[in-house]
Amino acid sequence: MSCAYDQALSVSDVVGLAVGTRPDCVPSEVLDLLGEYHLRSYFWLELGLQSSHDKTLDWLKRGHDFATFTKAYHAAKARGLRVCVHVIIGFPGESRADMLATADVLAELQVDGVKLHLLHALQNTPLGDLYVENKIQLLEMDTYVGLVVDVMERLHPATLIHRLTGDGPREQLLAPRWSLKKWEVLNAIDAEFLRRGSRQGDDCRSQTG
Repeated sequence: MSCAYDQALSVSDVVGLAVGTRPDCVPSEVLDLLGEYHLRSYFWLELGLQSSHDKTLDWLKRGHDFATFTKAYHAAKARGLRVCVHVIIGFPGESRADMLATADVLAELQVDGVKLHLLHALQNTPLGDLYVENKIQLLEMDTYVGLVVDVMERLHPATLIHRLTGDGPREQLLAPRWSLKKWEVLNAIDAEFLRRGSRQGDDCRSQTG
């Protein structure tokens, strides 16, 4: 691993690294190594949380719980690492209150960055099969846009937003197909903030000073 990172940093116009992994894949020795790269470069550790609710993580068959994430997060911060957390909006079985609870947790932790993802179904996947069998529903664009703004209003104002939406490969994407129109989604999010007259952090429960 370190050889690959060293090779990347040896390129003249590469100034940093972003390493994405799971919260159950960062034992102390890995975090110690990543801490060294943090001291040498502009470094981000990206951790896939997806949801703060164990019921959702169980449904996803993630193989870890929320406590595993918090342990990994605090261990990374103890080494000075910048941490970007991945969250998915639109899980079946999660209410708006559930999604906002995840945002509140991230606000309380004052995470350095967040990537928001849209739940989407791909061909030849268990989720795709559930969608084809009409066992789950995916979000409409207006609903997703409103939830993104709801979440961002709850996040700490100092948290850097790395991503506001996501989509799958066009040839594999079953739904929602509107996610392929990324600029329309981003513009709609901007428009919703303007309509509300709000901004990130306006409804944050964990602001300090």
